[in-house]
Amino acid sequence: MAKYKIAWLPGDGTGKDVLEAARIVLDAVKLDAEYIPGDVGWEFWRKEGNPLPERTLEILRNTDCCLFGAITSKPKEEAEKELVPELQGKGYTYYSPIVRMRQELNLYANIRPCKAYKGNPLNYRDNIDLIVFRENTEGLYSGIEFHPLPREAMDAFLKHQPKARRFANVPLEDIAISVRFFTRPACQAIIRKAFQYAQKHKRQTVTLVEKANVLRETGGMMLGEARRIAREYPDIELWETNIDAMCMWLVKNPDKYGVLIASNLFGDIISDLSAQLVGGLGFACAANLGDNYALFEPTHGSAPKYAGLYKVNPMATLLSVKMMLEYLNEEEKAQRLESSIARVIAECKVRTYDMGGNSTTLEVAEEVARYI
Repeated sequence: MAKYKIAWLPGDGTGKDVLEAARIVLDAVKLDAEYIPGDVGWEFWRKEGNPLPERTLEILRNTDCCLFGAITSKPKEEAEKELVPELQGKGYTYYSPIVRMRQELNLYANIRPCKAYKGNPLNYRDNIDLIVFRENTEGLYSGIEFHPLPREAMDAFLKHQPKARRFANVPLEDIAISVRFFTRPACQAIIRKAFQYAQKHKRQTVTLVEKANVLRETGGMMLGEARRIAREYPDIELWETNIDAMCMWLVKNPDKYGVLIASNLFGDIISDLSAQLVGGLGFACAANLGDNYALFEPTHGSAPKYAGLYKVNPMATLLSVKMMLEYLNEEEKAQRLESSIARVIAECKVRTYDMGGNSTTLEVAEEVARYI
């Protein structure tokens, strides 16, 4: 019997290509694991009206962790048009499988390292080494939305919030609302996770990225909890900044930052910005961590036009595999994998199109495996 059971979800498009690359390096490090395939993505939305079937959730509940490729997502109307004819008009609504997995399994911490590896011609600067801790289950991605706005909800707004009065005469069918939903426990969990990481890895600062001067209640709750928890870590300095200013400072002085904390939407924004500083989405790895489960993924999309061409950069996926090995306490294997990745990047001989080369996805993985 294998030591680990790993859910294997390639998903759509190039997700299948990069997970094929992942298997090459996992075999090279000789991880003692059983890889259990699961159904997820656009094909299952079209044919079943469910991009994340219950059978796949059951796999997740009975494995140690998950490696995920990529999925295709489209707006509401386009998604409904692509359902098979017998499912159209039956009330099916598309939702993101990755968002649902995060919520169903309470994977509250999305962790995105952004590290500039030596020799990468795409580095904005060579001394960048920061990590984003993004709250993963709430905020504007909580899925609490209304269109048209129910009359009961509008009446509640008018009763409890004077600022809603200027919308009182707008037809309800012309109002759409997305709720920025924060809870104190979720704020505490992501903040504490970030400070624990900073302490373990001897990072001197933790930066909270918010907009509490405008989003006073939600941003204020996050800010208040950050200040309270920071007092438990006197050796770590808490920096506070607004999301708009943070985008500017990350471009101007990215080397000054170590650990960043943000809510769901803001974390999504700054993690993509940070990824571009170290080579783009081809290097953007991520871990979705809860207290009892974890899912690892590259953060790029499915890029359907490249599906099956083995053109995309697998480094984001290989770095996600490295994070998965760390989660499994396979530190020696993780270090060997990262050293091999760094060597291939530094030599810059085997590289995909985004780095100016013409190597395939699998050729890059094979070169990394050769050094392992």
